Amino acid sequence: MSATDHAFSVQSTAPVTVPRDLKRRVTILGSTGSVGTSTLDLIDHASARGEADITVVALTAHSKVDMLAEQAIRYRAEFVAVADETYYEDLKQRLAGTGIETGAGMSGLIEAANRDADWVMAAIVGAGGLEPTLAAARRGADIAFANKECLVCAGALFMDAMAQGGGQLLPVDSEHNAIFQVYDFDRPHRITRLILTASGGPFRTFSLAEMASVTPQQAVAHPNWTMGAKISVDSATMMNKGLELIEAARLFPTPHKQIEIIVHPQSVIHSMVEYVDGSVLAQLGSPDMRTPIACALAWPDRLDSPSPKLDLMAMGALEFEAPDPQRFPALRLAREALDADGYCPAVLNAANEVAVAAFLNGHLKFLDITRVTEQVLSTCTARIGASGREGLSLETLLAADRMARADARAAVASLN
Repeated sequence: MSATDHAFSVQSTAPVTVPRDLKRRVTILGSTGSVGTSTLDLIDHASARGEADITVVALTAHSKVDMLAEQAIRYRAEFVAVADETYYEDLKQRLAGTGIETGAGMSGLIEAANRDADWVMAAIVGAGGLEPTLAAARRGADIAFANKECLVCAGALFMDAMAQGGGQLLPVDSEHNAIFQVYDFDRPHRITRLILTASGGPFRTFSLAEMASVTPQQAVAHPNWTMGAKISVDSATMMNKGLELIEAARLFPTPHKQIEIIVHPQSVIHSMVEYVDGSVLAQLGSPDMRTPIACALAWPDRLDSPSPKLDLMAMGALEFEAPDPQRFPALRLAREALDADGYCPAVLNAANEVAVAAFLNGHLKFLDITRVTEQVLSTCTARIGASGREGLSLETLLAADRMARADARAAVASLN
């Protein structure tokens, strides 16, 4: 028998098929932010190429009513809502005579989530996206989520809601989307490690003395990604990666002690999965949110994306380094909150949101963001306790969130 008799043939006998047209009824919670506008850009691209038949059902924004109204008219949305109720009259006036229904406040966001869309992009920043995203999950929609706070603050409740509704959870954060694409869900016991990559943010090489005087303008200038102000600051403190650690622990059936964070400044490898045989599977791509959004929008198919294609020759060397726990204590705080679980991740998130807002408004120094967060995590959880899964409900989590925010505002005031 010759060697060629043993050769493995890569020639497929399966018929070549043309990709099916993508049909979706889509709601975007947070349509005026960077993820929301990227989603609409993909819808435009797919529609122009004749790849998709996508109906925009509902759109929401926090306060950008001019942009929201323009989107609603352009995409012929059935319903739109603005979270800040003070802008509601303006929204109604801009849409008068269009036949587009309108809503406002939390009830408006929940109404948008409950509209008959089979695919919902959850892109509201912060804990404010929790209730509408839960509503969409309970009714069975597929959830493409960029709002990591849903899983950070209410992981058990959110996963229960997804199980109740029967929809598919589709991570859009580039790191979790990368793991989602290469994770063997049928054999999770064969996975030894999840490796989340982090760019290191704009202050990766700064000393503590240099970080003490950075401005909000410097903090929002991310070297690789175009993102909103809050998430850009989280990237600069590396709290964003800490929240992603908690999110990964909720999403994937791998013990969180086996989730590692490494700094990868080029943001080309978005995350990796290590298997028992030593294989490490990675997902690579240009740092463009349209790539993971396209993956979620077309799942389980693939969709052409206008994202720039990765040029490995131009990229050259890829770098990796360990994160510095002294300069970036947010990673330690996230692990502590995850270890304690219960209310602790919600408290961590709430305190960080208040501290970041204070920094962006010029009321807090950059290094004080994590100091305030650590103080609140310690005092607030000592007062209310951590609580196990059986003691958690949406009401008690929201109460813990309010308490943490009050403590954080007091901590910020004490530093001024």
